[in-house]
Amino acid sequence: MDAPKLEHPKVLSLEGFLEKKRSFPKDYALVFTNGCFDLLHPGHVDLLERCRKLGDGLMVGLNSDDSVRSLNKGPDRPVNPAAHRAFVLAGLGCVDFVVVFEQSTPARLIERVQPQVLVKGGDWPVEKIVGRDTVEALGGRVLSLPLLPGFSTTKLIASIRATNPDRNRG
Repeated sequence: MDAPKLEHPKVLSLEGFLEKKRSFPKDYALVFTNGCFDLLHPGHVDLLERCRKLGDGLMVGLNSDDSVRSLNKGPDRPVNPAAHRAFVLAGLGCVDFVVVFEQSTPARLIERVQPQVLVKGGDWPVEKIVGRDTVEALGGRVLSLPLLPGFSTTKLIASIRATNPDRNRG
């Protein structure tokens, strides 16, 4: 049986978002973060909630399936397809917009969206955050927020494999 088509009004194409952005007040502070968000866990939710508090709206740039594969996260990643990951993210109250991007980095998306605040988790030093130059050139802020200790998708997948050895057989 085919999975139902998942749609959510917060999941937009880049062009759809840019159209919506035209109606934002001049002083609207858009916060941007990005990632794979393959298996949503408390660390993700914590970071997204803290991101949202930094402005008027939060956009999540979501790596497409091909983009996740290009990051060499493992042969079985992503676990969930982009449409499912986008739908789950859009269901969070702290997320205002989700845009899927195809490239290995969100640099082009950030250039087009022009957020006022760019955020990544604390495993990214500010000087290595993709899009930093674009956001800072526009007078915006770039932040690396501490991660909630003990949570990672890689650890979650390893835990699932360890407790369900039959699942390891493909």
